[in-house]
Amino acid sequence: MSPDLSRRRLLAAATAAGAAAALAPAASATASTRTATTWRSAALVVHNARVLTGERHAPVHGAIAVGRDGRVLAVGPSAVVRRLAGRDTDVVDARRATVMSGIVDAHAHPLEAGARTLNPSLANESFTVGQLQEKLRWFLTDSAGKEPDGWLVVEDWNPVGLPAGTETHHRILDALPTRRPIALLGSDAHNTWVNQRALDLAAITAATPDPAGGEIVHGADGSPTGLLKDTASDLVTRLIPEPDEAALLDVCAKALARAAAMGVTTFMDAAVSGDRLETYAGLARTGRLLQRIVPALRLSAEQTKDPAAALAYVRGLRKQYGEVAGLHFGTVKVFLDGVIEYPAQTAALLTPYLDGDGKPTDNRGDLYVTAAEYGRLATVLDRAGWQLHGHAIGDRAVRTALDGYEAALRANGRRGNRHTIAHLQLIHPDDFRRFGRLGVVACMQLQWAMRDVWTMDALLPYIGADRHRLLYPARSLQRYGAVLSGGSDWPVDPLGPWNQIRTAIDRESEVAEQGALYPELEGIDRSAALRMHTAGSAYQLRLEGRTGTLTPGKAADLVVLDRDVTRVPVKELSDTRVRLTLVGGEVVHELDSAVAKTLPTPTATPTRPASLAQMHGGRHDACGCTPVT
Repeated sequence: MSPDLSRRRLLAAATAAGAAAALAPAASATASTRTATTWRSAALVVHNARVLTGERHAPVHGAIAVGRDGRVLAVGPSAVVRRLAGRDTDVVDARRATVMSGIVDAHAHPLEAGARTLNPSLANESFTVGQLQEKLRWFLTDSAGKEPDGWLVVEDWNPVGLPAGTETHHRILDALPTRRPIALLGSDAHNTWVNQRALDLAAITAATPDPAGGEIVHGADGSPTGLLKDTASDLVTRLIPEPDEAALLDVCAKALARAAAMGVTTFMDAAVSGDRLETYAGLARTGRLLQRIVPALRLSAEQTKDPAAALAYVRGLRKQYGEVAGLHFGTVKVFLDGVIEYPAQTAALLTPYLDGDGKPTDNRGDLYVTAAEYGRLATVLDRAGWQLHGHAIGDRAVRTALDGYEAALRANGRRGNRHTIAHLQLIHPDDFRRFGRLGVVACMQLQWAMRDVWTMDALLPYIGADRHRLLYPARSLQRYGAVLSGGSDWPVDPLGPWNQIRTAIDRESEVAEQGALYPELEGIDRSAALRMHTAGSAYQLRLEGRTGTLTPGKAADLVVLDRDVTRVPVKELSDTRVRLTLVGGEVVHELDSAVAKTLPTPTATPTRPASLAQMHGGRHDACGCTPVT
């Protein structure tokens, strides 16, 4: 049953002093009811609830009170906590549903989620050449006011969505009735397809050299085809005008409101540059920065080779934007490899990929930073108090990251910087125990841990059964003492935190008959899944003193749900809806509010594309660096 969230004033309530007198003996007598030290009436009391504090082995409480300073004032039995209500206290009857910490999303790209909505999208669909051209004609007609020179930029182009054997050539785009420059941005973020006008504007010819970390694809005659890979895309995309600032702020604000409706109270933005920090500053200035944000300042591969310069760079950004309310600096992002699924196969593996017939190849994927380089970078940043957040999909990249963190530990000792590895699709078993020993946080996106086209068709034949059983080894990492944190990688995948929590447990596809991906080996229990997306992520972000659990004195970053997530069948976790979201005691989402009614209805189980070419892994940001062996 959904809680009634028509908040009301409690007109006949105990005074603040009376509440203090009532609670003080209970607080001293038992740990189950605890309060902050300031005895004032609460701003909000949620009662008749199942309050999860997020602490290990803590009892479930009946009520929670939020103070007027935006912090948790008390948790405990409903009959006791309700005595903190004064004449002007808002009171909510949760009707036995769960109240818990808001979701702490430890790896996402929320501003990108907003920015993508400014351009038309091909929605990762597959087309014949004729169908694609017809769709693009419609986009041209819809934006006819930009003729003759305005860019047509299209999101979510499926790089292998044309019929087999079709060459991705600028001639297909040149046949459209326009002279406008056209850029189709691949959903894999590794490919961009442009027309001849765009090539001309970028001065890309047969003689143009490939940039570091990228490739200009050439035809049989040596001329560029219009397909640009990885950093070669930058030769064109840097010419595309920036969006109008007001429009960008509007769509990013809507994205954050969407996340608040899903219960997200904190984000780590996993690859941030200076322009994105300016967007966050604009959101803060206009009162639309709803969540706490930890910006992970992205370093290119070239920057990782000069740790002193890299440190100066991130310090400069922190100095420039450190006063923006809601931003918490101290994290640096580095890409160590690419993605593992066929046909990309750029994740760095210890043992080479197999071909489609199961025979070994000489391809071990791409490693963008050596262990020595990463170790030097980690040592310098760790000594200066910065945390590294490394993208590592393949087991060779994971080992490289661990080696780098171990070098920093040997040089600096333990400094509490919570260095992290994100994604962790494949880890060699010899490295499991190193996470706990080194204090490295495992940031995982367990909505990918399911038996589907991405893990079966696109992966099993190319890595073999033995390695396949090691995919997303959450339970193994937990067993060896690693701290697990959770992230969505939104908008690489649809935002669905409750589905992430469900999949971490049962590792089942949205299509039940496809089965589960080794839950008996690597599934984690319900309490662990909830903790990794709240307390675990807060620990990763070094915010555990402020958020991630609901204990007196912590920020009131909480959600009121429509069900008891500790008791409903696991499959029903994906359907969880958030009735109320608070950040620092402020309401940022209320299901029945006018603002909430303008938002898209939360998708219970996010729908993922069904074709092999649309797999999640291919959509990670291009690494912008040169592979090393």
